[in-house]
Amino acid sequence: MANSKDRKIIDEKLKELEEKHKLAELGGGIERIENQHKQGKLTARERINLLLDEGTFVEIDKFVLNRNTGFGMEKNRIYGDGVVTGYGKIRGRTVFVFSQDFTVFGGSLASAHARKIVKIMDLAYKNGAPIIGLNDSGGARIQEGVESLAGYADIFFRNTRYSGIIPQISVIMGPNAGGAVYSPALTDFIFMVRKISYMFVTGPDVIKAVTHEEITKEKLGGAETHTRISGVAHFAFDTEEETLAMVRELLSFIPSNWMEDPPVKPTSDPVDRIDEELRYIVPPDPSKPYDMREIITRILDDGYFFEIQKDFAQNIIIGFGRLNGRTVGIVANQPEHLAGCLDINASKKAARFVRFCDAFNIPLLTFEDVPGFLPGSDQEYGGIIKEGAKLLYAFAESTVPRITVITRKAYGGAYDVMNSKHIGADINLAFPNAEIAVMGPDGAVNIIFKKELAEAENPEELKKKLVADYRKNFANPYKAAGLGYIDEVIDPAYLRPKLISYFEMLRNKSESLPPKKHGNIPL
Repeated sequence: MANSKDRKIIDEKLKELEEKHKLAELGGGIERIENQHKQGKLTARERINLLLDEGTFVEIDKFVLNRNTGFGMEKNRIYGDGVVTGYGKIRGRTVFVFSQDFTVFGGSLASAHARKIVKIMDLAYKNGAPIIGLNDSGGARIQEGVESLAGYADIFFRNTRYSGIIPQISVIMGPNAGGAVYSPALTDFIFMVRKISYMFVTGPDVIKAVTHEEITKEKLGGAETHTRISGVAHFAFDTEEETLAMVRELLSFIPSNWMEDPPVKPTSDPVDRIDEELRYIVPPDPSKPYDMREIITRILDDGYFFEIQKDFAQNIIIGFGRLNGRTVGIVANQPEHLAGCLDINASKKAARFVRFCDAFNIPLLTFEDVPGFLPGSDQEYGGIIKEGAKLLYAFAESTVPRITVITRKAYGGAYDVMNSKHIGADINLAFPNAEIAVMGPDGAVNIIFKKELAEAENPEELKKKLVADYRKNFANPYKAAGLGYIDEVIDPAYLRPKLISYFEMLRNKSESLPPKKHGNIPL
């Protein structure tokens, strides 16, 4: 047993440790913490505590200090150097997290700050666990010059190298400008908070000085801009609390790393549930719109669909759901917007999602009702040929189980692109009113019977008859089914049990790509 003198020395050391803990947890001090709260923002540690299961956070590198000696920085050292790093659990699963502290040097990134993030990223990679970054930073710490730039590059390098190995999630909780935006852009999902978070390469002041354009931070790089216009961000919510809760929800659908399967969530929703209303959602008139979400939600467990990028490229729908407790990634044309046509933004949105699902062993379910690619000079000048090829490439490269359901139209090249049998889909189903053809009956008749229509006494009557004949003989699922391109024409009421059965059959699917370093996706 230690004597009283030794105990006293040890107690003093423990007291010193406790004081250092308190000092580190104060960050930039009480005044700056209060200012953070006045802005409607939580502190770095408050955010971590909300994100993780209660009592599971373990902090690493709490006492790190910056090493810079220029511009008086050696006299202004704060424990942690503006970022809190560590690990914990979300619904019992280990995750690694870093949370930038705006109360310390505006959350600016310096070499010590970057080293902390890099260390936690490396630990996430070695342990096969997701990495979540809570970003609230004014950018590079100018006093450190190139050291801060090197720190950013070290992070970018790991974002890239670990892509497809562990899930990477960015949560924008404040301003992110310049180099600070590129790490989130390299991650799998970006969350933003309305009226609080911003992302831009150059801010309003720089833009005004260079181009004389006046624009607000919100309009330039706010949550609405990036979820509706640019497509940079995937989610936007009104509060930090809601945002962090939805990060937890997203993680419930995805595995911890590329070698694992997604978690299974038990459900009481019957596997053999039949829904007769599914027979009547798709209008028989091919020109009438409908909401594809009605079909999606009716077949998923408990009707729950976790939609991603809901407000961007609304002519295509992406997101996660479950069938018999197992995660599926869903890609669907949306006839309510642009008639479900594929365009530049829809192709990019879906392609990136398909590649994520394939990287992390998430089966793909495609709902198809597509009249083709969106026509127009804007689309052609914008590179729709190349952008559409991204989605084609993503599907063709995928090796996870893949099922496509054609609910109505499947025309032209868009039929091929939307996970057709010809680019590797495992199972292709069709509703009885599906139309699979090079183009719609009206356009086809105009081309095939151009001469006859021009010479007819009553061209309108003739065209009506020819369109009906074309639809009967060609614009139906049976021609494709007869060739084996459609595996089954189904009664829509039985869609849920059919899909569960087919995905169960495909569970042990094993497919690999030809040996190569990597492909060259049309970027």
